[in-house]
Amino acid sequence: MRTEDVLASIATGLWRWDSASGEVTLDAEAARLLGLPAVPVTLTESAVRSRFHPVDWVEIQGVINLAVAEGTLAEARLRIMSDDGKVLRIVRSRSRQYLRGDDYEMTGTLQEVPEPQPGTAAAVHSRVTGDWRRSREAFLLDAGRALAEARSTSEVLRVAATLSMPGFSPDGLAVFGVEGDRLKIIGYHGYQDGDEGPFLHMSLDTEYPAAEVIRNGRAIYLPSPEDYQSRFPSTWPLAARFHRKSWAFLPLIVGGRTMGAWMAAFSYPVAFTPDERSVLTTVARMLAQALSRASVQESERELTTGLQRSMMPTVQPNIPGMTVAARYVPTGGGLQVGGDWYDMIPLPSGRIALVIGDVQGHDVRAAGLMGQLRIALRAYAAEGHHPDAVLSRASRFLAGLAEQWPDGESASAGDPRFATCLYIEVDPETGTLDIARAGHPDIATRMSDGTMLLRPTAGGLPLGIDPDSDYPTTRLALEPGELMMVCTDGLIETGGHDLETGWQRLRETVEKHSGDMESLADALVQAVHGPTSHHMTGPLADRREDDIALLLLRRNAPAGGCHPAEGKAPRPIRRTVLSVPQAAPEQVALVRQQLRELLHDWADDEQIDSAVLMISEMASNVLLHTDGDALIIAELVGARGARRLRVDVADASDELPHRRSPGEMASSGRGLVLMEMLAEAWGVDPRGEGKCIWFELYESGPVSGPDAGPESGPGPGGGELEGEEPAA
Repeated sequence: MRTEDVLASIATGLWRWDSASGEVTLDAEAARLLGLPAVPVTLTESAVRSRFHPVDWVEIQGVINLAVAEGTLAEARLRIMSDDGKVLRIVRSRSRQYLRGDDYEMTGTLQEVPEPQPGTAAAVHSRVTGDWRRSREAFLLDAGRALAEARSTSEVLRVAATLSMPGFSPDGLAVFGVEGDRLKIIGYHGYQDGDEGPFLHMSLDTEYPAAEVIRNGRAIYLPSPEDYQSRFPSTWPLAARFHRKSWAFLPLIVGGRTMGAWMAAFSYPVAFTPDERSVLTTVARMLAQALSRASVQESERELTTGLQRSMMPTVQPNIPGMTVAARYVPTGGGLQVGGDWYDMIPLPSGRIALVIGDVQGHDVRAAGLMGQLRIALRAYAAEGHHPDAVLSRASRFLAGLAEQWPDGESASAGDPRFATCLYIEVDPETGTLDIARAGHPDIATRMSDGTMLLRPTAGGLPLGIDPDSDYPTTRLALEPGELMMVCTDGLIETGGHDLETGWQRLRETVEKHSGDMESLADALVQAVHGPTSHHMTGPLADRREDDIALLLLRRNAPAGGCHPAEGKAPRPIRRTVLSVPQAAPEQVALVRQQLRELLHDWADDEQIDSAVLMISEMASNVLLHTDGDALIIAELVGARGARRLRVDVADASDELPHRRSPGEMASSGRGLVLMEMLAEAWGVDPRGEGKCIWFELYESGPVSGPDAGPESGPGPGGGELEGEEPAA
C-alpha cells in the first residue's frame, strides 16, 4: 500500500513547497482539506495563499523562517477559508525543510483539527492562545524599545534580565562571547558570583551547548534534564548543580556572523512550542543587535576618552598668585572629538603661555590636525619666541600640512583647513598679558566688582590661510581679583546666537556668579548646553552644535583691602591697562571701545563721550609726537553714583606739552584746550623716564575729601607748558 493511501485513511494529506519555483504540490487528501477537488494538483503560492486566513498565512511565514533558521520541524494551526469568506475547517501543518543553496524545499503533512465546542477545554485553550499571541506582540514591542535604548553592555544585560516573557520567563540568563578560540562570559543573571568559574575560558571545541551554538549558528532547545544529559553528557555535571529543568541556547547573530550565544534557563519544564521558540528567537536577535551597538559605543567612548586625554592637557593649579580652570566639551555624535583645544605651556622665561584654538571641522581629521598644531605651538613656545613669532611659525606649519595631505588635496583645491588661535603670555608676578590673536574671539575679563568687559585686541588671519600673515601683540594687565576668560566660538555662537548676543548671554552668567572658578566653568557650559561634567556624555550630547574649549585665569587678590600701588587709597573697582604700539595707530579705536566698555553703567552719557574724546587725543598725541608706545591706565574708584574716573596716558618722551591758540583752519593744537573744557581735573606728571598726562571725571560733580585726586590745572608748573601737544 502506498504511503499516500495510508495517510488518506487517517485524513492526513501530503504537500511539498519548492521556494525556488514558487510551486506547491498537493496530494488528493491535502487538496480536499484545502477545499479543492480531491485530486493531486500543483498550484502557485498565491493560489494556495488564497485558501488560508490572511492572519494565519503571515503566521506560517514566521514559523517556516524560524524552522529554517533552527533546522527544526515547522508546526502551525491554520484556518482554511471557503469561497464565501467563512472558516471551512482548521488544519495542523507539520513540515521539514531541505536546503538547496540559497533556496529550500518544504515537505509536510496536513491534518484536520476538530473545531472546539463552546465551554470545552479546547475552546478555552484556543481563547488563551489568542490572548497569548496578543501579549507576545506587546512584549516584543516593549522589549525592542528597551533594548534599543540601552547604551552599554551592562545596561543591555540588565534589560534582558528584567524581560517578563508572556506565559514563560527564564530565571537564569547568560550571554557568551568569543575570545580567540574560547568562550567568554559577557554577563549573567540568576546565578551567584563565582558560579561562572567552570565556564570561563572554555574551548569552543567543548561539547557544551553554547559552544556548539556558536560553532554552527543553530539554536539548541533542551526541554528536560534527560535531553541535556543525553546530548551533552560530558558537561551535564556543570549544569546539573543549578537544578534547572529546561534550557534554550540561541545564537547571537549580527550581519550574518555569530558573535556569541544566549542561554535562557528555566526552573520548570518548558516544551518550547513554535510560539515559544519564536519569542526566544526574536529576543535573541534584538539582544544581538543591542549588544553589537553597545560594543561599538563603548569602543567609541574608549577611543574618545583616549584621544581627549592625550590631546587635552591638565592645567597647572600651582601658578604663583593665580588660579586656573578649564573645560573641554566635544560636539555630539561620532567619536565626540573635534578641533577645539586648550593648552598651558611653561616658558623658559618663567612665564606661562595659555593657548586656545579651534581647527575647522568636528571630525577625526580636525582632531588630528589639532594634535599636530598643538605640538608645534608647544615647540615654538618652548624655544622662547615672542607671541607674534609663535603664531607666525604655526601658520606656516599648518599651511605646509595642508599642501601635504595624503589624499592629494591642497589648500587651494579641495578641503582646506584653517585654525583660529589665541596665544597669551602671562607674567604671574605683574599680571601682564601679551596677547597675539589669529582670527579667534577676543578675551573677556571680570573686574573686581563683578563687571564683565570684552577686551578688544589686535589680530591677524586664522592660521594656515596666509603663511606670511603678521600677528600684532596687544599688552593688557590683569589686576588682583580680576578674572580672564577665553573660549572657542562653540560657547558663544550656539542656540541661534551671534557673537554679540552670545557674549551677552555669557556676561549675565559671569556677573551673577559668586562661586569659585570650577563652579563658574560649569555654569558657563551649563548656560549653553545644560548640566555637564568635564567630558560631557549622555543624551545632552545630541544638542551640541559645536565643540567647546574654555580657559579661566584669575589673578588672586592680595591679603588686605588696599591696592598695592595706592597705600591706603581706595582700591579701584575697575582698572584696565592697555598699550598702543607706535606701529599700530589703528588700535586707538580699540582704546576708545574699551573705555566705553569700562563706563557701560556710568550715569552721564555726555561725560562718556568726553572721556572717549580725551583719551583718543592723548593716545594719538603720543603716537604723533614721540617714537615710543602709549601706555594707558583707566581706573574707576568709589560707589556707584559717586565714582571717579582717572585715565593716565604715559610715554617715554621727556618733553612736556604746551597750550596753543589754534587758528580757525588749524588741524592740531586743540588737545589741551579740550581737556581744560571737558575734564574736571587734569595734569602732567614728569617721571624719571618720560611723563604721564592724566585727567579725571566725577560721576556726580567734583570729589572732595580723601578720595579726591591731584589738584586740577594745566600741569605741575601752572601756566603754559612747552614741548609737544595732543593731536587735534
